[in-house]
Amino acid sequence: MEKKFYMQGNEEEMEFMPIIPLNDDEDGSSEELVLPDDLPLLPLRNTVLFPGVVIPITVGRDKSIKAVTDAYKADKVIGVVAQKDSNIEEPTVSDLENIGTVAKLVKLIKMPDGGTTIIIQGRKRFKIEEITVQEPYFKAKVKILEEETIKGDPDFDALVGSIKDLAAQIIGLSPNLPSEAGIILKNIENPSFLIHFVSSNLNSDIKQKQQLLEISNIKARAELLMNLMHTELQYAELKNKVTNKTRAELDKQQREYFLQQQMKAIKDELGGDNMAEVKEMQKKAEGKKWSSAAKDMFTKGLEKLERMHPSTPDYSVVYNHLDLMLDLPWEEYTQDSYDLKKAKKVLDHDHYGMNKIKERILEYLAVLKLKGDMKSPILCFIGPPGIGKTSLGKSIAAAISRKYVRVSLGGLHDESEIRGHRKTYIGAMPGRIIQSIRKVKSSNPVMILDEIDKVGSDQRGDPSSALLEVLDPEQNNTFYDNYLELEYDLSKVLFIATANNLSQIQPALRDRLEIIDLSGYAVEEKVEIARRHLIPKQKEMHGLKPTSFKMSDAVIEKTITEYTRESGVRELDRQLASIMRYQAKELVMKGKLKPTITNHDVEKILGKSRYSNELYKMANMPGVAVGLAWTYVGGDILFIETQLTDGKGDLTLTGNLGNVMKESASTAFSWLKANAKKAGLAPDIFSKKNVHIHVPEGATPKDGPSAGITMMTALASAFSERKIRPYLAMTGEITLRGQVLPVGGIKEKVLAAKRSGIKEIIMCWQNEKDVEEINPHFIKGIKFHYVKNMLQVLDLALT
Repeated sequence: MEKKFYMQGNEEEMEFMPIIPLNDDEDGSSEELVLPDDLPLLPLRNTVLFPGVVIPITVGRDKSIKAVTDAYKADKVIGVVAQKDSNIEEPTVSDLENIGTVAKLVKLIKMPDGGTTIIIQGRKRFKIEEITVQEPYFKAKVKILEEETIKGDPDFDALVGSIKDLAAQIIGLSPNLPSEAGIILKNIENPSFLIHFVSSNLNSDIKQKQQLLEISNIKARAELLMNLMHTELQYAELKNKVTNKTRAELDKQQREYFLQQQMKAIKDELGGDNMAEVKEMQKKAEGKKWSSAAKDMFTKGLEKLERMHPSTPDYSVVYNHLDLMLDLPWEEYTQDSYDLKKAKKVLDHDHYGMNKIKERILEYLAVLKLKGDMKSPILCFIGPPGIGKTSLGKSIAAAISRKYVRVSLGGLHDESEIRGHRKTYIGAMPGRIIQSIRKVKSSNPVMILDEIDKVGSDQRGDPSSALLEVLDPEQNNTFYDNYLELEYDLSKVLFIATANNLSQIQPALRDRLEIIDLSGYAVEEKVEIARRHLIPKQKEMHGLKPTSFKMSDAVIEKTITEYTRESGVRELDRQLASIMRYQAKELVMKGKLKPTITNHDVEKILGKSRYSNELYKMANMPGVAVGLAWTYVGGDILFIETQLTDGKGDLTLTGNLGNVMKESASTAFSWLKANAKKAGLAPDIFSKKNVHIHVPEGATPKDGPSAGITMMTALASAFSERKIRPYLAMTGEITLRGQVLPVGGIKEKVLAAKRSGIKEIIMCWQNEKDVEEINPHFIKGIKFHYVKNMLQVLDLALT
């Protein structure tokens, strides 16, 4: 008894089932086949039915369910045809193949899930002559195509034997096929059924199977099947060799093609293909001017990316690293402008004053023009807030036609923020320097390193030390970023650092910086800045640019002196903004504005004066002296108050004083006791009085040696009960020998005294050179006394 086999399929996809033997002859010829006039058709999407082969089909489409149900109730005969395109959900007449197979409905099973499964047996091939009915399902007039039989042909017999051998080899090389299949295959005696069975189970596409079905000559069909089986055997051998990690014997070109097709198929199945991204990166890399090391790293990374699937975790790591390499402007520079007259004009337009800095920039441009190339200096602007250190960097960039980028370092405490994280860490990214270069698309920008004195350090590293490599002109041409893993040339970058306090910068880092001091502005400078820059800017910001109202210099000066106490102009900018908001409200409510803002208007808008010089008249009493101090926001004045009480000569210090300032008070007290007669004091008074020195605004920390002579003068005034001259301030350090030593921050202190209405200043004779650097116009009306010892101070200060 011959064996018959079937495989399972459906209208949507095919899957192989265990091979099961059935009885009956090869095409069911023992049972007479009677066809109706109009044969119902069942379109199959992914398989071709051959005569003699039994397959189960899961029927899903409504038309197909209706067709098989009606046929099963009638004569159980149906025509099976393949679709030309398996993707079409609802095929039309033109979508059906012309040659199909008449099938016998062996079994119809209603599944528990509501679906329908049928078992059909192929009987005879047919040709569609005419589609007679299209609804509710296809019916057609068909013509049966008889099989040609071949007997006594040794060539054909050899061909059939080869097919059987090839099938056995393919089964042996395919681990997913059961071993019993080979045994059952050997028991098939009928050549025609063998050809049909092997054709049905062939791992070829539908078009090739349809081509086999359409061939009428059985020998020609067998020859085509042999060719297809040879190809499948080669693929099976190659798969087996790849699996077992052995070298393939196929032609290299064919092997590579097959592997690429398999890789493509695997990627398609997994739902991702990165070839478009890889090609785009290759195209971008063609115009890059990078070093051989960078080129090698990019090539290796791209090859690795090509082998990876987009869903793998490492894919994004490799992709982001390559993307960074492509975005960086390797050896891409903007053209510097060497027009010194134009540069000076830009700097003068954007910033009033700052002559020393402007001269330094012009010197840099002059050298660059003459030499053609020089290592960029590391400039560091030191000064109080609000004087335009950061905005000056933007003006410098515009003056020399370079791109501008700002890196904020305030509060930075992780070394990786400068040098970058290693790629192995989650969330790794390049350091801020490389990120800024990437953002600005230029390898020679003006880069502002803002607030470099506020860089912190903790267990995560010391960013100040990491900046040493960045800010050393001898080293930064090979700056190494941990994320980039390559050296990058920063030598063409013009670094400009800004800071408020030079003492807070790490000494090694300070050594690499060219320090340029920016002192505070005098009142006259603030008036000019307000008139040229701040008022036009605030007018535009508040929608008042089209209107024409004026603020005289006197009104601006009143706003400066009575409503601000600062070295910069930030608070002044806020006060002007308040005035502009008031003007905007007036314009909207009344439809017009007064042509001029008066002092009365300023008081109405900003309220009563916040600061007054009358304070110093009220403080004119023995034991109270006015000192000059330097703070990170600029210069300021402070009072030193001294009070005597009966006691045993104890000294009490209050006012949140630092160690240096406490030592200055002790030094002043000791010198005064030692030189009581010279100062005109009774020596025994020190043992009868307790001394309390207080510096107001006790919540504000104070430190430094500058208040030495002020404390000495306040003590002498208290003990002698002599008043200190009004509108007099002083600054200087003292020694136990009574000498007066120079101190720093003279310009800020003098300008603070000017703002506060001080008319006379006492300081060390060695500070005279610092006063001479100040524009005489800004300190007009102030008288300076230069002293060498404390006795001179007492003679000048006490009335």
